[in-house]
Amino acid sequence: MPRVFLIDTDTASDDAIALAMAMRAADVRVAAISTVAGNVEVRQAANNALYVAELCGVSIPVYVGAAQPLRRPNAYAHWFHGSDGLGDHGYRPSKSSPEQKGAIDAIIETAFSNPGLTLVCLGPLTNIALALGRRPELTSQVSRCVIMGGALNGGNVTPAAEYNIWLDPDAAHIVLRSGLRIELVTLDLCLGDAIVNAHDIAQLNSLPGPFGSFAVTCSSRAREVQRERSGADGLSLADPLAMAIALDPSLVTRWSEHYVEVETESELTRGETVVDRRDIARSEHIRQAWAQAIGGSKTKIGRTIDVKKWKQALLRSLSP
Repeated sequence: MPRVFLIDTDTASDDAIALAMAMRAADVRVAAISTVAGNVEVRQAANNALYVAELCGVSIPVYVGAAQPLRRPNAYAHWFHGSDGLGDHGYRPSKSSPEQKGAIDAIIETAFSNPGLTLVCLGPLTNIALALGRRPELTSQVSRCVIMGGALNGGNVTPAAEYNIWLDPDAAHIVLRSGLRIELVTLDLCLGDAIVNAHDIAQLNSLPGPFGSFAVTCSSRAREVQRERSGADGLSLADPLAMAIALDPSLVTRWSEHYVEVETESELTRGETVVDRRDIARSEHIRQAWAQAIGGSKTKIGRTIDVKKWKQALLRSLSP
């Protein structure tokens, strides 16, 4: 029996690669894709997801979800992904359309129809927070909730925060407190040696078939930003790494579990994932501030990965 995935995404370039990885995995059935406002407008995210499904030759229902964060304005990442999310290369519109049913209903129905499924979250957590608000018992239907989000050592959209959590910190706060069996794939894991470098990009481009070259081309704007910021040629593929871990958890060589809080009020540190790495959250002088976190379960956080295995998994998933 194939594993069942439900994927929530704000489909832009690295999300698109991650979707293709899941769609092409022989032992996975993607039951549904829900889209959320984030990198791009929510309907653009849906159109991008449908385009990837067509590219992969599969038919998967795509549901349109939250058009904006719970209590914040939108802040699209066009500067990083292009105005269409896929680098502005004029990809033809999908022949398919999103489903009429809304994403929140679809998330709930898909989870209860497929108990034990894997929930993979590649964007802001707005849809998941709304679904949990409607049906808190949703947590019992999900065996794994793999989230790309957060940072331990500084962010990518502010000095403190990673984009997905920063855009809707209120939703992240709800989801982290929900009781879902979360596996957090932070920004830190896709940096350093895990960056897809110029040699890796050349390997992707040389793969037979359309998927390797699509991965490189749709990421062209992100690659430019990487070069502008670091002076090096490469791609930090956060969402594909999260999907690779969803597909094969053994890519993570070290996990740790901690109480995690999300900053929701300060504009200076909005969206920061505050991780209790030294187990001091229960200390008397801060107990009140951490009351919600320590009243729940700890979050499982990936700390190190097998970089060679990660890059092999990426290449293999996009090969014919």
